[in-house]
Amino acid sequence: MNDRPIGVFDSGFGGFTVACALIDLLHNEQIVYIGDTGRYPYGPRPADEIRRFSREIAEYLVAAEDVKMIVVACNTAASVALDELRYDLDVPVVGVIEPGLRAAVAATRNGRIGVNGTTGTIASGAYQRAATSFHVAENVYCTACPGFVGFVERGELDDDQVHVLAERLLSPLKDAGVDTLLLGCTHYPFLARTIADVMGRDAVLVSSGEETAFDVRSILESTGLGRRNPSKEPHRFLSSGDMEWFVTAGRRLFGPELSTAEPVLFGG
Repeated sequence: MNDRPIGVFDSGFGGFTVACALIDLLHNEQIVYIGDTGRYPYGPRPADEIRRFSREIAEYLVAAEDVKMIVVACNTAASVALDELRYDLDVPVVGVIEPGLRAAVAATRNGRIGVNGTTGTIASGAYQRAATSFHVAENVYCTACPGFVGFVERGELDDDQVHVLAERLLSPLKDAGVDTLLLGCTHYPFLARTIADVMGRDAVLVSSGEETAFDVRSILESTGLGRRNPSKEPHRFLSSGDMEWFVTAGRRLFGPELSTAEPVLFGG
């Protein structure tokens, strides 16, 4: 059981931020990453469709890749499908919402926390519910940022249009006086420079990647599922979409370790 890989999935490339944190923290573990680029983006899709996609990928990871744990490295998928996956699957399932908000609560100085995410994530109310469990609901301000994911997927991280869009979409959070902004989509850390410029130098940006990795490590230790020796197998990357695009864009965002990828097919 200990030598099985950890499965990670996202609608596309955003989950690389979580995968990087896992690789940096858990040196012995092998990661199998699926980017569902054939059906991205998840943000505008109906919740039932996202649940179906998430279940399909998770079941594939368990049945075909024999993973010992699944990390839902997509805020949109975690916001609507996490509870169902935890109930249905026989392996631990970790999301990014609660770890990210916990880190933001620890980082804030004035108690006002902003959360930006996809339309689907914000509309789901997942962060609002998590804020209630952390007893900070009255001081958490959420805003959707449609369009951000597209810029990341296209590699247009420094485009002037990103800055213009960020100024418009993030203005409600600035007006609310937040001093900490949780990047509520795993794609958004790739736009951190632009977001930080818009929010101002006193604002703290929080990404869920590292905190999620700490949660994974805790579960591995408490369940005895962690590897005792470094994996001899390389990390693997799978895509449901165009392979050349996935590898080219993935190498730019993830790094040279993503040199090859494997195709995986899912339903429409």
